Amino acid sequence: MTKETILTEKDIIIIGGGPIGIACALECKKRNWNYVVIEKGTLANSLFNYPKNMTFFSTSEKLEIDNIPFISNNPKPNRDEALEYYRRVTTSNNLNINLYETVININKTAQTFQVKTSKRQYTAKHVIICTGFYDIPKLLNVAGENLNKVTHYYKEAHNYTLQDVVVVGASNSAVDAALEIWRKGGRVTMVVRGENIGERVKYWVRPDIINRIEEGSIKAYFNSEIKEITPNSVTVKTPKGLVTLLNDYVIALTGYLPDFNLLKNSGITMTDDEKQIPIYNNDTMESNIENLYLAGVICGGKETHKWFIENSRIHAKRIAKHIETKLNLSN
Repeated sequence: MTKETILTEKDIIIIGGGPIGIACALECKKRNWNYVVIEKGTLANSLFNYPKNMTFFSTSEKLEIDNIPFISNNPKPNRDEALEYYRRVTTSNNLNINLYETVININKTAQTFQVKTSKRQYTAKHVIICTGFYDIPKLLNVAGENLNKVTHYYKEAHNYTLQDVVVVGASNSAVDAALEIWRKGGRVTMVVRGENIGERVKYWVRPDIINRIEEGSIKAYFNSEIKEITPNSVTVKTPKGLVTLLNDYVIALTGYLPDFNLLKNSGITMTDDEKQIPIYNNDTMESNIENLYLAGVICGGKETHKWFIENSRIHAKRIAKHIETKLNLSN
């Protein structure tokens, strides 16, 4: 029998190996439940894809899971410190995590779930989805978006030195990218749909970007949007009309979306408004499908700013408590 055809039986399958998935795994391990975490990328894949110099808004103690201390050099840890912390939590607790394995579908039968992945098939009594939202970018939907010069992710600034770079967006990631590229010698222009830099931008960074724009070091077009991207230019619709800019790179940091297809195909009901918030019980985190739970940022649908590590760590304990109650009642 090949590895791909092996049927693996588990009590609980946790989909997503980020901080909340790790927190769920810790709760399972405490109770000696037969569980596995399935992650399509590396451990804490979303954090790994953050910019290399990214600093968290939260302090280190607010990123801790299960009261395991997170010691950082500064009150607000950076990306590498967070990766080290969650890696240490995982390895020191010997958590059962399968990496680089993608969930294809989740089907509910009478008593169990059938979970098919890129490597094998599982059966499980309970499933927890905590896949985050960083894997599917919100597209600009303009001509030229598929050019190699366009990216929806930003890692570091060095390769943009002496280049004409358009940064789309006004969130934390867009502001960080614009400032870092400018400081590394890139010529930066920001294109922002709103009338100003986002209010949720980190309070110690927001004055910096506003000052750079006001002094002219970084150009910015507000109430504007990209209409077309060509190999050598970008056309921007502004309040004063169309503007064409010479351009080498476009970094479109306009946000990301949860994997709604996975949720919908699993039978989870979503609100019928633009927010597309999945239906779940806030006390137990159980969705409208019995024994199928949601945890972390995915609970907010398109409102990806609603849930984050700091305020969704508790989801793991709520889920474990509810499953434990069910198991006690069945015994």
